[in-house]
Amino acid sequence: MNLESEGKTLTELTDMTEVLEKQEEYTELLRDILFVRANNRQPKAMVRTYGCQQNVADSEKMKGMLEKMGCALVDEPDDADIIIFNTCAVREHAEDRVFGNVGALKALKRRKPSLLIGLCGCMMEQKHIAEKIYKSFPYVGLVFGTHVIHKLPELMYHSVTTGKRLVERGTDDGNIYEGLPIHRDGSFKGWLPIMYGCDNFCSYCIVPYVRGRERSRKPLTVIEEAKSMIAAGYKEITLLGQNVNSYGKGLDESVTFAQLLKSVSELDGDFWLRFMTSHPKDASKELIDVIAESPKISSHIHLPFQSGSDRILKQMNRHYDVERYLETVNYAKSKIPDLSLTSDVIVGFPGETYEDFQKTLDLIREVEFTSLFTFIYSPRVGTPAAKKEDPIPYEEKSKWFSELLKVQEEIAAKRCASMVGKTYRVLVEEKTKNGVLSARTQNNIIVEMEGSDSLIGTFQSAEVTQARNWILRGKLIEKEI
Repeated sequence: MNLESEGKTLTELTDMTEVLEKQEEYTELLRDILFVRANNRQPKAMVRTYGCQQNVADSEKMKGMLEKMGCALVDEPDDADIIIFNTCAVREHAEDRVFGNVGALKALKRRKPSLLIGLCGCMMEQKHIAEKIYKSFPYVGLVFGTHVIHKLPELMYHSVTTGKRLVERGTDDGNIYEGLPIHRDGSFKGWLPIMYGCDNFCSYCIVPYVRGRERSRKPLTVIEEAKSMIAAGYKEITLLGQNVNSYGKGLDESVTFAQLLKSVSELDGDFWLRFMTSHPKDASKELIDVIAESPKISSHIHLPFQSGSDRILKQMNRHYDVERYLETVNYAKSKIPDLSLTSDVIVGFPGETYEDFQKTLDLIREVEFTSLFTFIYSPRVGTPAAKKEDPIPYEEKSKWFSELLKVQEEIAAKRCASMVGKTYRVLVEEKTKNGVLSARTQNNIIVEMEGSDSLIGTFQSAEVTQARNWILRGKLIEKEI
């Protein structure tokens, strides 16, 4: 082992090893305890995930740990002996959903007194939220934050053996604990975290406060995990990070995200490689060149611009202006054929005027995004933006929001119409409620078509025959391209 390349001292590595060994011990103890607690049968556990793909990846680790404890995984609360909600703090709507769903568990806990209810994730890293949970939901026995997911066996052991409520948050040690078991939700599409945390501190965003500072996984560790996923038959791998473009933080060796992406793309196998999310200030020409050169890397970039007003971008602490954003976009368009661009947009940031908003529409019209994830500003307690005066009423912001959606719908319809008659390689993902197959092109556009369920999880060729706003209809082509 090369300690320098690990970026950790011998003492730190020993401490991390001891922590994980301790979790193994608690896992073994819990196998018997949970069996007895479930009336001498296999215990059942449910993990419900809210929020981003990083939360999904965290939940997959918790599911893996629960399986090692002897639990069977279930989807419905009524079937479960253990319920864990992995929460999101990015928007108020997500928090409200959690509160509503936790409140609905009160009657279930009354019927099943031995039910263990746990809340974890980003919401729990906020002191005021954790206190509200503790006071308002006394039947929640376990509350823990994003930094101690690796300690789930230990936390559960103390909870079930003492019968006392346990809160564990605000304990970020800056380490990445490798080797945790993973239960992946999909069999052909998978998430691969490459880094954790965020150093950007955008003025509206709670993520740096609940996820901690940026730290990167070792490149060889990422590559080995990618190899194992490819060997297991995964056709699509998405590299995850709050800002993948700043990958390399915390490593002694100098590795850029573009270099890591290229290394993974050069692995043997028939697979597609995606990544998210990119911050515009760190989106380099090197990265764009790597995407352009590899047939395995998706020709889709999610590049959140948030606002088309330089004045608002400065207040958001985004560290780029519209000119720089467009420079990156235009370079990408010149290098990557059939590039698909998506983005995030915040409508009604504190102090934003209608003139500022019109600049956002101008940017949308110029770039012609494939799709947008649009949100009316939601204040987050503890962020600088939450302290700003916000004179524009919500009703007015809603009108702006509708105006933006109309502009984007027109762009999407134009983009979809231009695809009719063309043939694309697609990955078939699922059967929809309407009974048709839903497939996705390499540049992340959905095509619906008739076909057998046996095609799910395979690459196929599809000719686009019809465009309905942003949904495409197509037909299978026998010969794959």
